Amino acid sequence: MRFVPRFTDGQEFPHALGKIVCVGRNYADHARELDNPVPSEPLLLIKPATCAVPLEEPIDAPFTRGEVHYEVELALLVGEELSHATADEAERAIVGIGLGLDLTLRDLQTRLKEKGHPWETSKAFDGACPLSAFQPLSQVPNWSALVFTLEIDGEPRQRGEGADMLFPVPTLVAEMSRHFTLLPGDVVLTGTPAGVGPLSRGAELHFTLTGGLEIITHVVE
Repeated sequence: MRFVPRFTDGQEFPHALGKIVCVGRNYADHARELDNPVPSEPLLLIKPATCAVPLEEPIDAPFTRGEVHYEVELALLVGEELSHATADEAERAIVGIGLGLDLTLRDLQTRLKEKGHPWETSKAFDGACPLSAFQPLSQVPNWSALVFTLEIDGEPRQRGEGADMLFPVPTLVAEMSRHFTLLPGDVVLTGTPAGVGPLSRGAELHFTLTGGLEIITHVVE
């Protein structure tokens, strides 16, 4: 099922989903858990709209291709065109916040990295980016106070706090706009905290986000 941007109040966003712009290693503890250096500037990559599916639906992970790792992230819905934006302009262009699950074919990613090859096929495959509905924003939130969590089969796995991001939301989105013009309907994923790991068939996933967003779904057997 293709993802259609909508808000938690039931309204559909008037633009189709565009590109999904992601940042790697935006939490120092996650960089360290994978033995990666902590970056001094954002590490950016793009997922196509075709990889997005509704987070509320059962997750059909491609286990035949190796270990599939989960990475929960704060997701931002862009409502205005941004190019070489300031941090203030970037903040004002964000019209919704939600959650994204950045799925990674970790075995494939590792092999591609070892060969020095691009690794989009491990991150941008069909179904690689389950996205939630977005909480509508009437004003700029306190980014540092946002908290999101993931439990798997009742066990806490990930907890992300805006205050722990290496590159705060306004700075990050402004930097992205220097490299890629952001358009209404684009989504920004802001990085994952420590605690990533492999999904299991049939696992139950419980997500929460400050503001009342709560989603329970499961992995297809």
